[in-house]
Amino acid sequence: MITVQLNRADFEYDIHSLVKAFFPAEDVAVSVGKKEGEEGISFHIATNYQEDSIEIIFFEGSDAGEEPVLKRQVKVDFSNRKETKNRLKQAYYQMLCDYTGRTLPWGDLTGIRPTKIPMAFLEEGKDEAFIRNYMKQTYFASDEKIDLSIEIAKREIALLKNIDYENGYSLYIGIPFCPSTCLYCSFTSYPLGMWKDRVDEYLLALEKEIENTAEHFREKKLNTVYIGGGTPTTLEPEQLRRVIGKIRNLFELSDCLEFTVEAGRPDSITREKLECLRELGVTRISINPQTMKEETLRIIGRHHTAEQAAESFYLARELGFDNINMDLILGLPGETIADVEATMQRICELAPDNLTVHSLAVKRAARLNLFREEYRKLTFENTAETMALTAEYAAQMGLEPYYLYRQKNMAGNFENVGYAKPGKAGIYNILINEEKQTIAALGAGSITKRVDSDGRIERCENVKDVAQYIARIGEMIERKNKLFGVCDEQI
Repeated sequence: MITVQLNRADFEYDIHSLVKAFFPAEDVAVSVGKKEGEEGISFHIATNYQEDSIEIIFFEGSDAGEEPVLKRQVKVDFSNRKETKNRLKQAYYQMLCDYTGRTLPWGDLTGIRPTKIPMAFLEEGKDEAFIRNYMKQTYFASDEKIDLSIEIAKREIALLKNIDYENGYSLYIGIPFCPSTCLYCSFTSYPLGMWKDRVDEYLLALEKEIENTAEHFREKKLNTVYIGGGTPTTLEPEQLRRVIGKIRNLFELSDCLEFTVEAGRPDSITREKLECLRELGVTRISINPQTMKEETLRIIGRHHTAEQAAESFYLARELGFDNINMDLILGLPGETIADVEATMQRICELAPDNLTVHSLAVKRAARLNLFREEYRKLTFENTAETMALTAEYAAQMGLEPYYLYRQKNMAGNFENVGYAKPGKAGIYNILINEEKQTIAALGAGSITKRVDSDGRIERCENVKDVAQYIARIGEMIERKNKLFGVCDEQI
């Protein structure tokens, strides 16, 4: 347990994220005015906001009667919130580096979209030297990560140059069912076996939301469609036809650059389902093994084999899919760099058009956290060497990095990187991460984002629980009507 005590509420999230980045296996409690608990404390940090400065004091164990091991005071101007946050995080980061004797690849950057920084500067006309200096001086990011973020930002700008942000939008459809729940998963997903009898009820509610959204956006240009989950291919072929047919009948798709469906779990894929997707004009699919190591697949609760993943991929190729993504996760329990290399060698044989490499992020709602004692013997490790290895194999396959994002509690404090062959990049993936275009998100647990012309973002969420979504679909539709009704003339 690590405790952080503030004398007033401010920047709690940033402090928690930064401390957690250095100590991912520790519980971190940030409190205002008093400490949370006294037992089992590894160390304690007192943070005092003063008139024109911030004082940070490190204690080993509780601070009761002990001398601090580190202490720092930084001058700040509280009227400049952005600069105050930067100074606070810089001081915290440097003290944590001193305490642990190590640095982090992204420095004190705790946000999930680091490429937004170089992208904004490039769009302002700043050169790469300016960006490198800024990211080094402000965030202490490593040269490798700075170079990666600039490379991806440049590629994103090129890929998005023809996107109409003002009159265009994207559509996300959530299918929250899976064959089983993976050990690390915290997405809105429910085991199909428990909900099989209510899937059609869910689709009926979803159709109402689709109809309402189509009416709202009838004068706009639909640029991308993404059906995710969960695992959309848990649906039966006739159910897939029902959902995709509804989209094709109600939305004008002449401006649609890509239509993606996450086939995801190999144990949900059949020839008939892939034929259905192909016939209905789906242009991009994802087949996600996560690893090609059989033992790991069993541990994480995926009820398919590595061979099934390969067979599903070859079947999709046979049926004519020429834009297939595969997802991998680094930092899975017990996996070594040798295991990852064996997986990459198998992926090279398949030669996907896209490869998304995730660093394991264990969220609070994941089974791994909810039943921590049951899994306490599992080890999770990701390293810079492993990340570099996957990048090297991606390059061998002719894949270039084109988008990047981060999550809280990522193994090794690294990132997720999407690689693609030229002309095969997932446009929706960039749009959802860079937040430059409105995305209408439908289904349980989805979050709609309205991006205004001035860059301001407004969100509205659907309830996560499937039963609640079905029962309250009228309310979900009204939420969107309210969100977009503010700017009726723009919709």
